[in-house]
Amino acid sequence: MKDPTAVERANLLNMAKLSIKGLIESALSFGRTLDSDYPPLQQFFVVMEHCLKHGLKVKKSFLSYNKTIWGPLELVEKLYPEAEEIGASVRDLPGLKTPLGRARAWLRLALMQKKMADYLRCLIIQRDLLSEFYEYHALMMEEEGAVIVGLLVGLNVIDANLCVKGEDLDSQVGVIDFSMYLKNEDDIGNKERNVQIAAILDQKNYVEELNRQLNSTVSSLHSRVDSLEKSNTKLIEELAIAKNNIIKLQEENHQLRSENKLILMKTQQHLEVTKVDVETELQTYKCSRQGLDEMYSDARRQLRDESQLRQDVENELAVQVSMKHEIELAVKLLEKDVHEKQDTLISLRQQLEEVRAINIEMYQKLQGSEDGLKEKNEIISRLEEKTNKITTAMKQLEQRLQQAERAHMEVEGGDEKYLQECLSKSAGLQQRITQKEQQLARLETDLKIEREWRQALQEDLQREKDTTALLRDSTQQASGLKEEFLNLQDENQQLKKIYHEQEQALQELGNKLSESKLKIEDIKEANKALQGLVWLKDKEATHCKLCEKEFSLSKRKHHCRNCGEIFCNACSDNELPLPSSPKPVRVCDSCHALLIQSCSSTLP
Repeated sequence: MKDPTAVERANLLNMAKLSIKGLIESALSFGRTLDSDYPPLQQFFVVMEHCLKHGLKVKKSFLSYNKTIWGPLELVEKLYPEAEEIGASVRDLPGLKTPLGRARAWLRLALMQKKMADYLRCLIIQRDLLSEFYEYHALMMEEEGAVIVGLLVGLNVIDANLCVKGEDLDSQVGVIDFSMYLKNEDDIGNKERNVQIAAILDQKNYVEELNRQLNSTVSSLHSRVDSLEKSNTKLIEELAIAKNNIIKLQEENHQLRSENKLILMKTQQHLEVTKVDVETELQTYKCSRQGLDEMYSDARRQLRDESQLRQDVENELAVQVSMKHEIELAVKLLEKDVHEKQDTLISLRQQLEEVRAINIEMYQKLQGSEDGLKEKNEIISRLEEKTNKITTAMKQLEQRLQQAERAHMEVEGGDEKYLQECLSKSAGLQQRITQKEQQLARLETDLKIEREWRQALQEDLQREKDTTALLRDSTQQASGLKEEFLNLQDENQQLKKIYHEQEQALQELGNKLSESKLKIEDIKEANKALQGLVWLKDKEATHCKLCEKEFSLSKRKHHCRNCGEIFCNACSDNELPLPSSPKPVRVCDSCHALLIQSCSSTLP
């Protein structure tokens, strides 16, 4: 004899197989979501209820016996955290009063979530916990339970739409209808009719849904048409306002451009006036420098003559050393004077070179900016110090000349006494003495020439002081002009800022109104066409037009905004404001030179 519990488990397994198979086949044949009124679905829940009840332990209470499947299903919440939502929703349902009704609702919600197999698998794995609710020979404790859980995975294909709130799950009677699983000819015919009726119903539902969708689309189109008409009127009004604003901004832009041109003209006039003043000052400086060069050449000639005289005197003194010690002393004094004169001449030469270098520095610093004023003041102080030194040197020369004259007088007295004593000895010495007297006369003439040269140097120094005073006045005027130019630059920058802000406002309006932007671009293209510009394409140009070098990754292409030709960066690194654009834009070297010449010719 077979074990009756094993037979029961086998029967329940076969019924579960039939119900799951029939449910899947019927759902796939209908091809739509299943409702709670679908008979195979109701029988599936009944079979699952019998399977879960098999071998369930009976709990005794004071009033009655309790035998429900809600206990093990409630255990799923602890084992599977995602099942807490189902448990909470089942407890919140208002119409359920018994644990059996909650278990039936739990099964329906698990089927809709397509996680019934996962939840029951957690229960089967934890057999120690299930032993509190089931007997050892129960279906959920044996292998048949694992087989049923494997069959439940196939139900994830089905979409179920079940209404749990309206059903009376507490009072339902769970009886298995075996007639659904027994096949007859009448049943086959009824099934075919049911299939046809279901197809007709599906077609009817499809047509109704299409009709609803078309109605909704028509209503949405009507609303869109109304909204588009309203937005069109608003856009037309905004377009008119934007056009008026653009016209006003264009007028203001023209005014600003004219003011900017006037400011540029004024600044260029000021710059030209300052250039003319600087040129005149340079010419005067060059004239003064030529006079100094002439003086320097004269002094050089005098030095050569004096050097020759010194050599002659040295030769004569070498001959007379053995004859006369007093004459040697006089000659030594004269030599000392000559050396001192040479030193003074060398110092004067150095001072002249320094004056020349200072004049060159002054010429370079006149072309500079405000730093030139400080350096000029320093140069003036140096010149004053050097003039003081020159005056002191000239005074020393005068003192030495007086001493030399005294020494000469003494030497002449000694010579006369010596000649009276030595007339009988040598007549040739008289001739030599006469020659020396002639040389002394020459030296006196040279000293007179040096005095005249000193006076000329003093006059030149006074002239240079006058020129430095004039240069100071001119530098002050240049600083005033520079301040005016900086103020004009600040005003120009403010005007540029206002112009940039207006351009930004125009860009924002252009982003909102695409049509007005297209019109403005057409106007710009027309203006460019009127100007006669021919904008070359990048593909057409392979070499720079000026330097004729080939373009590459390092030598890139740049358009000239005046002539439209393509040049390299070295030949087009200039920026000038054009009539078409107030901003400084890239211009080639040839256009830059032509524009500067035209601006300079137009200026007075």
